[in-house]
Amino acid sequence: MGFLDNIFLGFQIALDPVNLIFCAVGVLVGTLVGVLPGIGPQGAIALLLPATLSITPAASIIMLAGIYYGSQYGGSTTSILVNIPGEPTSVVTCLDGYQMARQGRAGPALGIAAWGSFIAGTLSVMAMMVVANPLARLALKFGPPEYFSIVCAALVLLTYLSHGSSLKALMMALAGILIGNVGLDLVTGLPRFTLGMGELIDGVGLIPILMGLFGISEVLDNIEGSLDGREVFQGRVGNLWPSLKEWGEAKWAIVRGSFLGLFLGVFPGGGPLLSSFLSYAIEKKVSSHPEKFGKGAIEGVAGPESANNSAARSAMIPMLSLGIPPNLTMAMLFSALIIHGVQPGPFLIKNHPDVFWGLIASMYVGNILLLVLNLPLIGLWVQLLKVPYRVLFPLILLFCLIGTYSMNASTFDLFLMIIFGAAGYLMRKFRYEATPLIFAVVLSPMLENALRQSLLMSQGSFKIFVTRPISGAILGVAFLILVLNIFPHFRKYRRTYKEIEEEHG
Repeated sequence: MGFLDNIFLGFQIALDPVNLIFCAVGVLVGTLVGVLPGIGPQGAIALLLPATLSITPAASIIMLAGIYYGSQYGGSTTSILVNIPGEPTSVVTCLDGYQMARQGRAGPALGIAAWGSFIAGTLSVMAMMVVANPLARLALKFGPPEYFSIVCAALVLLTYLSHGSSLKALMMALAGILIGNVGLDLVTGLPRFTLGMGELIDGVGLIPILMGLFGISEVLDNIEGSLDGREVFQGRVGNLWPSLKEWGEAKWAIVRGSFLGLFLGVFPGGGPLLSSFLSYAIEKKVSSHPEKFGKGAIEGVAGPESANNSAARSAMIPMLSLGIPPNLTMAMLFSALIIHGVQPGPFLIKNHPDVFWGLIASMYVGNILLLVLNLPLIGLWVQLLKVPYRVLFPLILLFCLIGTYSMNASTFDLFLMIIFGAAGYLMRKFRYEATPLIFAVVLSPMLENALRQSLLMSQGSFKIFVTRPISGAILGVAFLILVLNIFPHFRKYRRTYKEIEEEHG
């Protein structure tokens, strides 16, 4: 089929009444998740993933993707009205968005965030249409050694760009690889790492892990404190359409943020969070009045909001075309497709054009729905922000239990969920990130398959990974990143040892 035929097929699928309803549900839930601090798109996707098992793969991915990019929209509302980021990607929006609200400009701040997100989302979806197919054709030239190298590089880059200790992130990635290898050996068919438990022969289910690490641990962490005392902006929110002067100040910030997010979204560990921070830094640098930033500059809202929404969509390019998810949420969407029997990667467009083009077209539709929903429902979101967390957390726990049990009707999965919930809580306390672990669990089967196939090709020689040019280059970059990542720690320990030695003569 030609390019226009594919687009027509995509819109046929996206505008199907059933798929349209799931798209609307996804973006509405995503906006709600973005508005309410402490839930996050990962938790929402984990909760709703079991509910998608009875629907088509296209409807499932349309709804789950809608939750992801919808949450980027919703996060700006809390940042502007409450000075609490509903999503980590909206942290930067607090700096100028809340100041605009305090100056009586909450309407223009919310309006430019919504319109900037709409424009950036549209540009990134257009880029997906153009780039995804050529990238998939290029990926067909890759063999098992190249895929092994890409997965290794993705895991190393993710640990390098992690927010906490890189060594801790690397430890979590290794733990994830071990968890991902629990179950039957792919070649011999013998059980491994099952500890004699028959329930683990099929491996550790992803749903109990996700529910535990992002549902249970989030609740345990939140109920230690209290969110009841958060300050909600009480002024009247009106005049959501920015003035011509404000549009003039924000237009280039939207353009720069859109292209920055489009570029950074495809890299592992980058995505919406990194692009929003860089966008704010760039806008402050190029501005003729940098002293206004932090005091209500509209560019400080327009740029980051455009960047994080653009990156949220461009992150789907490597996941769909190469089968390599660049961030945690993409790893969860990757898992959702696998559960439905759809393999993301170079053959996705050929084997499942309905899923691929239906998802692309649904993003156009979802973008319009978000704009229509966000602006009129701002008053409702403000009221929802006043709901105390003591009402929300029992509902979250109930959804976690129902979602985990409904997957296999197994009480063993509930025990696994509780174990991972407790582990996730301790990981938060000791500042171990869950992202590398989940990432490694999802990618470990691909890593093992590529490794074994490569060694079969080379008759057991590891030289194949460095003698093939593309594989060698990717591994070289990964090794360089790893060295740059670990070297500062050795310098720090060496300096400390030297100081101790000097103290004791």
